[in-house]
Amino acid sequence: MKNTALTHIHEGLGAKMLPFAGYNMPITYEGVNAEHETVRNGVGVFDVSHMGEFLLTGPNALALIQKVTSNDASTLTIGRAQYSCLPNNEGGIVDDLIIYKMKEEQYLLVVNASNIEKDWNWISSHNDLGVEMKNISEDYSLLAIQGPKAVEAMQALTSVNLSEIAYYHFEVGDFAGIEHVIISATGYTGSGGFEIYCKNNEVEQVWNKVFEAGASYGIKPIGLAARDTLRLEMGFCLYGNDINDTTSPLEAGLGWITKFTKDFTNSEALKKQKEAGVTRKLVAFEMQERAVPRHDYEIVDGSGAVIGIVTSGTMSPSMNKGIGLGYVTVANSAVDSDIFIRIRKNDVPAKVVKLPFYKK
Repeated sequence: MKNTALTHIHEGLGAKMLPFAGYNMPITYEGVNAEHETVRNGVGVFDVSHMGEFLLTGPNALALIQKVTSNDASTLTIGRAQYSCLPNNEGGIVDDLIIYKMKEEQYLLVVNASNIEKDWNWISSHNDLGVEMKNISEDYSLLAIQGPKAVEAMQALTSVNLSEIAYYHFEVGDFAGIEHVIISATGYTGSGGFEIYCKNNEVEQVWNKVFEAGASYGIKPIGLAARDTLRLEMGFCLYGNDINDTTSPLEAGLGWITKFTKDFTNSEALKKQKEAGVTRKLVAFEMQERAVPRHDYEIVDGSGAVIGIVTSGTMSPSMNKGIGLGYVTVANSAVDSDIFIRIRKNDVPAKVVKLPFYKK
């Protein structure tokens, strides 16, 4: 079991620690609902240092990224980030990721913790272009400072004007007394804020200063359980649940990051799928009775026929109702469609809704 550079701090704070993607990670501190609320209304900090980071450098770095990712990275300028995915050869997804253009001919790829080795091997297998690849996952830490008070609470720690960093843009600057920190206006909560990338030997100083600066704003540490409820309220996909090696980006509602203006892995087959139309779709649904949908529960129609499966589900802390994502047949995918979630032999009514679940 790997530790992050901050594991001892989480343990000292009394966090409930559990294995996640090979790392010993804080799941909760004071409870999911309280932590969720802190991020929705104030500011909270996640240690997500288990995420993977690859640095791709050289004149062909962009060409390699264009070859293995579905989105069009040629539109990136220095200081911009892009959400994308790595399609496989069978119509599914190797992983989803964020691409940062650091400088001309240099890109940072941020991948899911559970897929670091898999992604590295996949991208390497396509690197016949002489691109210099560095896996810097073990050397870097990542803090997600999330919530509507994040900008105001953190401004004292940097000379960078945080309010001027647009969504999916970033700056490299000073932060919490450390130089050359990546301050990125990205996150997985839908409540605004930043992700801070620094070296492992710097992160404890950053953590301590973040909590000092945020004290008067009610800042708190947040575990991975609340990260999951927050992302689900926004309808953000989680790799391993809502997308995987067998789900097409088009089925998953990720057509907006699948650009057929270029050739990429399996693009011809995906193009044909788009033209023919998918047979199933990832939909969002709300329970119509008090019940909690869970991963792998069956989705059925009014006659009890199985039409799909739940991929993510929870009791929404913000809305106090059961919400979920799942794949259903196209015929049952329209907004306002009535579906049922099979919970312990009971077919509980639910309704297909438009994302996000949580509206500010």
